[in-house]
Amino acid sequence: MTLSGWTRTESPFHAGELAIQARLGVQEQSDKQGRRVIREFLPGQRRQFFAQLPYVLVGTVDASGNPWASILVGNPGFLSTPDARTLEVVAKPLFGDPLLTTLADGIDIGLLGIELQTRRRNRINEVVIAARSDRFEVQVEQCFGNCPQYIQIRQSEFTEFDPASPKSVHRIERLGKQEQSVITTSDTFFIATAYQAELAGSARACHQLAKLGIAMLEKN
Repeated sequence: MTLSGWTRTESPFHAGELAIQARLGVQEQSDKQGRRVIREFLPGQRRQFFAQLPYVLVGTVDASGNPWASILVGNPGFLSTPDARTLEVVAKPLFGDPLLTTLADGIDIGLLGIELQTRRRNRINEVVIAARSDRFEVQVEQCFGNCPQYIQIRQSEFTEFDPASPKSVHRIERLGKQEQSVITTSDTFFIATAYQAELAGSARACHQLAKLGIAMLEKN
């Protein structure tokens, strides 16, 4: 693979990001940085990185436009890359996870691969090109690394389990005292975000495909 950085004429950032950058007076600086670090494919080291992960965080949007954060788990190797622009995920969503209904051919999807013991993390914005009951494939549109600052070092051990095994599922409309306490006392949690406005201009094709992300919020 001879490509490096962002090769398209349009910006790698969507209209919302560009507006914030302009307001802060850093648009030119951000554009240069984005074109340097954001790629349209998975470099070799990132293909290897995802192949060794036992879990990956997933962001999707439901039919009502609500973003959801999910997690998929498996033995290392459940994430593989047939080529530098394709990622295959061999795993089933957990029982009750919204991913069971949001996952379909043609949807935008965001993946966050994170290795807590080494504080490495990489994000991918993609499009699902083949969704099946036990796996799916995505076409990589954007790939970039994230700063390790504030990542809490942890060790994890994968234990075999049946993701389809029924469990209690509780739906809440607002955060109660218990949920607020969990959030307040946590040093790490994940959220999914989506940019779905039709405002990308000449970069619309790119931004429509790269509109979904999943972020990690940390406390120092």
